[in-house]
Parts: sequence; C-alpha cells; structure tokens
Amino acid sequence: MKIAMIGAGAMGSLFGALLAEAGETVTLLDICTDHVNAVNANGLVIEKQNQRRTVRLPATTDPQHIGPVDLAVVFVKSAHTAAAAQTAADLAGSSGLVLTLQNGMGNTEVLAESVDPSRIIAGTTANGATFLEPGTIRHAGSGETVIGAWTSTETARAATLADTFNRAGIVTRVVDDVRAVLWAKLFINIGINAITALTGIKNGQLLDQPETRQLSREAVEEAIAVARAKGIAIDGDPVEKVFQIAAATGPNRSSMGQDVDHRRLTEISAINGFIVRMAETAGVPTPVNRTLSALVETLQGHY
Repeated sequence: MKIAMIGAGAMGSLFGALLAEAGETVTLLDICTDHVNAVNANGLVIEKQNQRRTVRLPATTDPQHIGPVDLAVVFVKSAHTAAAAQTAADLAGSSGLVLTLQNGMGNTEVLAESVDPSRIIAGTTANGATFLEPGTIRHAGSGETVIGAWTSTETARAATLADTFNRAGIVTRVVDDVRAVLWAKLFINIGINAITALTGIKNGQLLDQPETRQLSREAVEEAIAVARAKGIAIDGDPVEKVFQIAAATGPNRSSMGQDVDHRRLTEISAINGFIVRMAETAGVPTPVNRTLSALVETLQGHY
C-alpha cells in the first residue's frame, strides 16, 4: 500500500515508521524542513524503553513529490486540518482513502468539505509519542487504535485498513459507530489536556491532589452532559476512564502540555472549546470548560 503521512510530528512519524517497517511504501510529509532533512539524511530514530532504532523512509515538504496514494493519513493539528484536507484530496485522488487519527472534534467534518465522505475513515489511537528533536521521536506507550467508516458504505475498506495496521504492529479494531469513539476520546482529552498544559504537571500527577481530580471530574461531567443533549451514546463511566488513562500514562506530558512547553499553537479550540460551542446550542452550562479554554487561549496568545 502506498501511504502518505500528512503531518510528520511525533505521531505521524511513529505510524509512518511502523508501517514502513512492515513493508508498506510510506512517505512523511511535513512543513518542518529540519525534521524532513534529518529523516532523509539519517533515517527516523525511534527511542523506546531506553533503546533506539533507525527506520529509513523518505520525507518531503512538497506533496507533489509523493504522487497518488492509496491512503493519506492526516496527523496535523486541528488548526491546520483545512489545508491538510486539500492536500489529502489531491494525494488520494478519486479512489484512495483518507484516515484521520487527530485529536479533538470537527476534523472529519472539515475533511469532508474536500474529500468524498464515503472515502473517509476516522478514529482514535491510544499510542503515545513525543517529538525529541528533528529526526528523533520517543514511542512513549502503546495502545489500541480504533477506526470506523465515516459513512456506512466503506466498512469493508475500513476492515482492510485495520488488517494493514495490525500487520504493522499497530493494534487496531473496527467499530460501527465511530462517532461515539471520537466522543469517548474527547472525554479523555477534556479531563487531562488543558489541566496539565496550564499547570505543567505530567498526566499521572493529575491524580495526586483531590482539587485537581475534582477539576478534571467537573470538566468531563460537563462534556458528558453536552454529549447526552446531542444524543451521543456513552459507554461506561468516562470520568473513571480518564483517571485510568492518567494513571496508565503517568510519566507522559499530554500533547497539549507538550505544545505549551514548546510554545506551539494548541488544540484547545477542538477540545474544551468544542464543548463550549456545542453547549451553547444545547443549552447546557459549561463554566469549567469555558474557563479552561479561556486560560489556554490566553496563555498561547502571550507566548
């Protein structure tokens, strides 16, 4: 399978490398020339459990150097989804698939403005990765990837894609209702990302103090109320799931925390900000998420 990774940060580079190691034809596409040059010169270095390996695969800043692909995987930040959508549409052509595993909500709808919705696969991943320096990433943790067809017409192709990922060691399963999965991931991001970004703590430290746990709980409970108002199916106890994920990824900094650390634009608008916007149409109060969103927006606005 010929694959383009649109957005070769930590996660895009990780997935691209794993697929390349499994024999797929993969090209990394990114605007960061330092990273692209380092990968082309020395390969992509992956650090995992204090060991390093190097994966050789091409990288470029120009999508025209890639040509038509069978699969375009979108891993850019949500603020850049619109630009990535046009690139994905060009690369996938009239028959290729477009997969989004991005954080936050609304990315798939943006992609669907440029790509036939029947060729879009959406999902989430519990894999963790950190960008260390140009050409080097850390595989911080492994977890399940869950995908599903955005429309009901492409379930078979979603299953084929899952088989490709599983052969590459990316544990993947297909679900019928991918929207519920996206909301479940949103709850986790709501409960962890903004709080860790604002305080400088690691994921596991969110559980250290009752005040922080309560803040996380209230943010997630607001999001649950919005989801229920929108008719979204909710599985289990999302708050306890957030606490379990925080414990399981204890040493990690959240993706939003890493963005703040490196003074990068965050995805707050597609996470807590998304809940605030949805709440306005549903008539649900969200004071905690409104405050968290405003604080992160203020922080990144004064880098």
